[in-house]
Amino acid sequence: MKNALKLLRRLVVGMFLVCLLLPVLDLIILFSFTVKYAGNGSPYTMAEEVASGLSETESGYALSPQLQESLAEAGAWAMLIQSGTGQVVWHTEDLPAEIPLSYSASDIASLTRGYVQDYPTFPASRGGDVVVAGYPKESFWKHMYPSWDRGLIEILPPLAAVIILADIGVVILIYLVTDMKLLKSVGPIVDGIEKLSKGRTAYIRKKGLLSEIAQSVNKTSEILQARNRELRKKETARANWIAGVSHDIRTPLSMVMGYAAQLADSPHLSGEERKKAQVICSQSQRMKNLINDLNLASKLEYNMQPVDRESVSLVSLMRRTVVDFLNMDAEGKYPMEWLTGKDVPACFVYADAALLSRAAGNLIQNSMNHNPEGCTIYVTVEQQETTCSVTIEDDGAGVTEEKLEELDNAPHYMMCDENVTGQRHGLGLLIVRQIAQVHGGRMDVGHSEKGGFAVRVELPLAAERG
Repeated sequence: MKNALKLLRRLVVGMFLVCLLLPVLDLIILFSFTVKYAGNGSPYTMAEEVASGLSETESGYALSPQLQESLAEAGAWAMLIQSGTGQVVWHTEDLPAEIPLSYSASDIASLTRGYVQDYPTFPASRGGDVVVAGYPKESFWKHMYPSWDRGLIEILPPLAAVIILADIGVVILIYLVTDMKLLKSVGPIVDGIEKLSKGRTAYIRKKGLLSEIAQSVNKTSEILQARNRELRKKETARANWIAGVSHDIRTPLSMVMGYAAQLADSPHLSGEERKKAQVICSQSQRMKNLINDLNLASKLEYNMQPVDRESVSLVSLMRRTVVDFLNMDAEGKYPMEWLTGKDVPACFVYADAALLSRAAGNLIQNSMNHNPEGCTIYVTVEQQETTCSVTIEDDGAGVTEEKLEELDNAPHYMMCDENVTGQRHGLGLLIVRQIAQVHGGRMDVGHSEKGGFAVRVELPLAAERG
């Protein structure tokens, strides 16, 4: 609705601009036409020029060639009426035949105001005589009786102003009424489109000026909802399939691991055979871990994993995780350094302790998996103003910029590329990112200052979650 009101404001502003600019444009056009016609010269001026340019000679009267040319260009003619007799004592050669050559006083009074035989005439005084300039029929319109009531003249300016303002008010009223009707049609459509953008159902009553658009929005909403239902069905089916496959694989995999462990410890087998059995055990354990990761990733994605939140100290949790991995590192290939400052507080977050332990374990195990020759792992816990962060990095092989970009834009865990032969930062990091997001946090990957790979997980402090 806010967008619709914004549209209405723009329309109103546009309407006021039109009301302001249109009169200005009208004045410009009127002025241009006035200048154009004013350039042709006033007929009264022409009559006065003829009166002043007409000279008396021994043979009669003569008009200068320049004035004769000006009259010809205007298509006009001229004549001189003698005072007293009313006779035409001079005229141009193109005087129309129907023009009288004798005039009474009333005729002269009439032609000064109007016409002679429908020719518009314009008088000028020459001594006591009258010079008349005549123009082609329908070239000028003359008001024969120019008399007005003085009261009307006095009231005309304010009356005209009132009428103009009333007209503007009517135009504005019509414009606003039209816009309000348009707004009543546009508003629900805008709200419906906003609902569609948020994945909600939209229904608009099909009436008004935009009923066809409303029908299209309703149809689009139905199509999107149908697709969402189908997508949810597919996602549920996929999650159930992953859970079912994971469950079905566990039993035979446990049997394989059990028998392989017995063979690895059997004194009846040679050393080479026991070594192969040990490889089966380790790879089976790896397969079991991958199945567990896949199942957890699926549950986190579809919100099927229970999240038991409580107040958890990240410092204590990370310290226990580091100790557990140090105890499992019998060969000492992966020493760990605790870089958390002594002045760092407990960093309490409102989270699922088991999931956070899983995330921390995945990050440490990721460094081990990608550095089989060994590396030093560094763990740092820091508290910011509203968040707490855990950084796990190593001084191992690290990653390239291209690999970092791949990790930042990691595809869905069900998707795979062609490079499946080597070690990959894959499902483990995806689970860490999902766990961080479930708790309202984020995960960032990058290069470590120690020369290897670094992962930083940031979570909101418990106090910030209220």
